Amino acid sequence: MSPGLSVVATGFRGFARYLGGVLGADAYAKYLDHHHTAGHGEPPLTEREFWRDRTDRQDSNPQGRCC
Repeated sequence: MSPGLSVVATGFRGFARYLGGVLGADAYAKYLDHHHTAGHGEPPLTEREFWRDRTDRQDSNPQGRCC
């Protein structure tokens, strides 16, 4: 890979990580990190359970969001 292309690819990956963070795509990974750090006694939610719970909480308590 040429040096210029490598710089562009690195920049794109950084932008994709930033955009994923803004859109909440990394929410489950953050939840797992927090769950592990906090030392909860029960196992963490599965990814499917996590997103279902998050969606249910947003529907029952809507805050400023686009839709």
